[in-house]
Amino acid sequence: MPPGDERSPPGEDVREPGFGRVSTEGPAAEALTRLDAVAHRLRAECPWDREQDERSIVPHTVEEAYELADAAHRGDDGKLLDELGDVLFQVYFLALLLEERGAGDLAQVAEHCTEKLIRRHPHVFGEAEASTAAEVLRNWDQIKSAEPGREPGLFGEVPENLPAPLYARKVQRRAAASGFDFTEVGEVVEAAREELGELESVSTREERFHEVGDLLFAVVNIARKLRVDPELSLRAAADRFRDRVSAGSELAASDGRSWNDLRPDEQLSYYARVRLGGEGPHRG
Repeated sequence: MPPGDERSPPGEDVREPGFGRVSTEGPAAEALTRLDAVAHRLRAECPWDREQDERSIVPHTVEEAYELADAAHRGDDGKLLDELGDVLFQVYFLALLLEERGAGDLAQVAEHCTEKLIRRHPHVFGEAEASTAAEVLRNWDQIKSAEPGREPGLFGEVPENLPAPLYARKVQRRAAASGFDFTEVGEVVEAAREELGELESVSTREERFHEVGDLLFAVVNIARKLRVDPELSLRAAADRFRDRVSAGSELAASDGRSWNDLRPDEQLSYYARVRLGGEGPHRG
């Protein structure tokens, strides 16, 4: 039995000393029990909830996860609290669907997650050592790949429906776990420069498609090595651009001019005023 896997009697603390403590009694347990009861009642009495299965509900799960990520990125604790609740309900509801067909329940979901976390953190619950975050990730991937029942192969069980930046990062991480990786960030940056040079040298549509993909893949690799989330980073850049263009349009309107009627160099001038002068809205 791995460390931390011992069962605790009802009402006792379920964490080891020195870690966050969650009692099986008290406000947290009562709130979770109430949420479970609400999920069951909705499933039984709400026409919309009764019609759902995992395929129809998962798009909502993905949407809630993106809203949670947005709240976290903006540093909005009130919104984060709200979105965490929405994601938590998704977990409860999907576990209820498992329960209905005898394939599992919420307790098994939680137990499976706990056992997996213990197994994949041997530097905390076992005798292994990991002094850096990179070593933790490398150990995690190696342990995960060796677990029984997993799809074989270096890239087994990499979900192909991930957003492209996250899919690319996942593929890169799997390759890195095998030792196939750049040592320094500078090497990755140089590889991206080489890809940009190749893009500039091609002329056909097919070649451009290929080289743009290689360049984007190389940029995601830079983000991975710098431990920057490429999805959130790109989204933040798009938000900054949107806000600056909107602010430039407002500046033009304050001068009695329509953004759409401006020449490109005039639009750029207003855009530069916002970017360099700090005029217009900001997103943290």
